[in-house]
Amino acid sequence: MAASRDRAEMNVEDLTVWSSVATMLERLPAVLDTQLQRDSGLTHFEHGILYALDVAPDRSLRLSTLAGYASCTLSRLSRAVSRMESRGWVERVVDPRDGRFTLGVLTSEGHDKVADSTPGHNALVRRLVFDALTHSQVTQLGIISRRISTAIGPDVTWTPPTSLSIEEPQPKAKDAGAR
Repeated sequence: MAASRDRAEMNVEDLTVWSSVATMLERLPAVLDTQLQRDSGLTHFEHGILYALDVAPDRSLRLSTLAGYASCTLSRLSRAVSRMESRGWVERVVDPRDGRFTLGVLTSEGHDKVADSTPGHNALVRRLVFDALTHSQVTQLGIISRRISTAIGPDVTWTPPTSLSIEEPQPKAKDAGAR
């Protein structure tokens, strides 16, 4: 009994590190949400969904796969997809390879939305995370984050494709009658 309690106790050094991690985990999502809401009308969660779809082959993913990437329940993802469907950014389509699954498919309007919102989001991430660390610390942060994610569970996590190119949104076609 005493051994398990001793193991659960944190020493001052551990508590100091944990308080820093916990503070970052609370503050970073709020700052990311604030910027995306203000500049694009998106939550960080919604932006992540749109981004994952945008870089996926054919700009589509099974909703179950997308929920795994977003570390959320299918119910939470479904509510977010419904909001984005109502805005014309995402469509649900029965998976033609297996009708038991539903695909989330990014529309051209959804692509434009993620293309518009990504530069400001990336600038904030760069300023808050990458500019605050040395190159070596950035490398270590990636290693540490993957180790913690693996300790949390074996779920498949989203990883970026080996090459990224989010095209700039195309100008909206003007009404042919208005010149």
